[in-house]
Amino acid sequence: MLVFILLCAGVIVVPIATRFGLGSVLGYLLAGVALSPLLETLGVDVESVQHLAEFGVVMMLFLIGLELRPALLWRMRGRLLGLGGSQFVLTAALVGGILWAAGQAWQVGLAVGLVLALSSTAIVLQTLNEKGLMQSDGGQASFAVLLFQDIAVIPTLALMPFLASPELLGAHADEAHEAGPSLIAGLSGWQAALVTLAAVALLILCGRWVVTAVLRYIARTRMRELFTAAALMIVLGVALLMSMVGLSPALGTFLAGVLLSGSEYRHELEADLNPFRGLLLGVFFMTVGAGIDFGLLFDEIGPILGLTLGLIALKTAVLLVLGQVFGIRGSDRWMFALGLAQAGEFGFVLLAFAVAQGVLPEALQARLLLVVALSMLLTPGLFILYERVLAPRFDARQKREADEIEADADIIIAGHGRVGGIVNRMLRGLGYKTTVIDYSAEQLEFLSAFGIRVYFGDATRPDLLDAAGIARARLLVIAIDDKERTTELVSYVTRTYPEVHVIARAFDRFHTYELWAAGCRDVIRETYDSSLRTGRSALEALGMTREMAERRTRAFETLDRTSMLELAQLHRLGEPNHENPEYTAKAREMQALMERQLRGVEE
Repeated sequence: MLVFILLCAGVIVVPIATRFGLGSVLGYLLAGVALSPLLETLGVDVESVQHLAEFGVVMMLFLIGLELRPALLWRMRGRLLGLGGSQFVLTAALVGGILWAAGQAWQVGLAVGLVLALSSTAIVLQTLNEKGLMQSDGGQASFAVLLFQDIAVIPTLALMPFLASPELLGAHADEAHEAGPSLIAGLSGWQAALVTLAAVALLILCGRWVVTAVLRYIARTRMRELFTAAALMIVLGVALLMSMVGLSPALGTFLAGVLLSGSEYRHELEADLNPFRGLLLGVFFMTVGAGIDFGLLFDEIGPILGLTLGLIALKTAVLLVLGQVFGIRGSDRWMFALGLAQAGEFGFVLLAFAVAQGVLPEALQARLLLVVALSMLLTPGLFILYERVLAPRFDARQKREADEIEADADIIIAGHGRVGGIVNRMLRGLGYKTTVIDYSAEQLEFLSAFGIRVYFGDATRPDLLDAAGIARARLLVIAIDDKERTTELVSYVTRTYPEVHVIARAFDRFHTYELWAAGCRDVIRETYDSSLRTGRSALEALGMTREMAERRTRAFETLDRTSMLELAQLHRLGEPNHENPEYTAKAREMQALMERQLRGVEE
């Protein structure tokens, strides 16, 4: 019954919250809030359900460990340690110092500072991806800080027991006693330390050799469900071992994930565990929402709202200063600062852990839970403030400065990623001058070192296009990694500068229709040529000669391009093609024609 209620709440509330830009984490919290009265009426012990759902956090840390490949960390070491480390340490120190000055014990101040220094990985990354800001300088800096924070959760969990208060620890002694079997119960300090070290050493050895051998053995059976069972067994086993030696299960599973990050089975483990992690995390956040003390919120609405806004203001100020120091400029610095100004979902986990370890009193935890939840709820509003108030001001300022820029290249490339970069190298290799507009500051600094004219910013902005010389350009190559913005740019340039030849990268067949309708007549589907080559290889593998496979591939390409032009005329912007009877009838007709003609190609 309880499982059915939780699943219903999640299925109903989370899509609504996501549609309104609140994200899945806030959706689960709101679902829990809505369920709170019902669960109380049914007499459900929310805390016991939360303890079970915390296993989702353990899985999350295992998966984070799987992603932390040494090569990735080494490439990001500058911003990861410099920017991420500075933000975490400085924020924790300021929050802890304020609490200590207010009369709290230094252990409490440090614990709260470490908790509130974290930001919401789920909300921030989802929002940046949805708004197409992930590749911007501010987006990349945000990713580096969030990655450091995810890693910092592990030492924070390890540090919490050392901050325990004897009085609070005594209050939770019975709970700890009932937690489960222990390998260190009744041992002296040095004996317990030896057992703990032996358990960690066993984990490292098993992670490097034994687990990989077991996974290889299971993979040979080709039974997907058995591999899923093995993945769950690994996480459960590591969590149980860590609990038995007095360490955090999350710490152990994170270490196991790091050890397996170089394994050939890393992606399979991630794919098998992701559904369980997402489901259990959703239940965990619903129990957090159900456990929010609204009576306390209404009784102390002024102080709690003041603490929430104070936390956001403090973190924003710290991030603005660090953004300036680390070279994040313009509106990106404000996006970086406001985007990370909230507390994070790991705050719920760490606060519960801190109470269980006797670090924080339950009364303080109840208030801090409200601060964390409210700061996360305010995050969409902070992004709206950035988009509608701050970003336009910086755009206007940059437009006035752009009037002084002169560009002598008559070829503009919008986007210098995996597509635009190759086009640029080819053209420059043949002696053509190009102007590149890209949203990655690091990429542009690299290109500038080789004498390539670059502009940082959003290529869809008219002022940047004007600064790059669009009025005098012969050719515009659009290779930005965003479908909607590509269509917007095509529409603007074909209307405003019809004499400029536009080559646009299309993401799929239906995006090709949109670009055609927007006025572009030179559309390149990004996977089309490689798909044709794959089809030709498939025909050869099925027994055709190379020449015959080549002829049929060319015939298919000719027919497909013809049908593309005819179907593009029937595509209606904003309407799904399968609901357009003219389109579906023509598509069936063209498919039948293609089958007849392809089979009639001379052997």
